[in-house]
Amino acid sequence: MALSRKLTRQIHRALAPILALPLVVTLVTGSLYQIARLNDNLDYYWLIQIHKGQWGPLDLQAIYPFLNGLGLLVMVATGLSLWLQTRSHRPPQRSDS
Repeated sequence: MALSRKLTRQIHRALAPILALPLVVTLVTGSLYQIARLNDNLDYYWLIQIHKGQWGPLDLQAIYPFLNGLGLLVMVATGLSLWLQTRSHRPPQRSDS
């Protein structure tokens, strides 16, 4: 069952701001941790904990990667769907040759 363009856009628009923060946190902490490891600096173990989803007393390590992956998958699916719908509605371009 195909979702309507309006519903797909609403899902994408509603989830994008919510999912942006965890994805950016994962990206930044993972990158910084790898840079710290390349420099043989082991004082940045807390970065990998944040990267995995442990924020002080809040421990989401068991589900955080799955939620992050599921959210990214939904964003890619809705974004791709919107992009394909936009491309299929464009009129054919004229060639001047």
